[in-house]
Amino acid sequence: MTLELIVFIASIIFGALIYWRESHGNGLYRFFNKLMYSKELQMKSTDKTGFVYQQKFIVRLVFIGFLFLLGIVVTRFLIPIDLATISIFASMIVGALAGTYLANLIFKSSEVIDKKSDSIEDMVQNTIEKGKDFIEDLKTKDAEIIEKELNEEAPKVEEKSARDRLKDKGLL
Repeated sequence: MTLELIVFIASIIFGALIYWRESHGNGLYRFFNKLMYSKELQMKSTDKTGFVYQQKFIVRLVFIGFLFLLGIVVTRFLIPIDLATISIFASMIVGALAGTYLANLIFKSSEVIDKKSDSIEDMVQNTIEKGKDFIEDLKTKDAEIIEKELNEEAPKVEEKSARDRLKDKGLL
């Protein structure tokens, strides 16, 4: 279980590394594309598609599965110990796929942040200004409330009681 966890985490990092590498250049994919297709069907020079970069899930799964299968076959010939089991193979594939999607998420979010950084700065500045205005309004409202309370608490002039007023009118 520990070995599978270590392989899973390492394959996540490996998947992110593959995705990052293909996002900067797809020379190997372009080579195989030229090798397999005729001149009319070859990819354009501006196309950035790679083995995992800008590919659908199934195509990524096939390429990554083939890569790790090739790696396990080479490992079996070099090291005769039965290290590469089915569970480790599955952990490597799932981890690498998760790593490619994690790297995709990081790249997309950094692009969005870079694109909207100016508008985010303006929004933060507007929010700060609105907060300052709100605090000023609270201060002035508090001052008005305190003045009202002081005016209400002012000592009242001694007035006659209701009984005395009734006596003055002759009703009592």
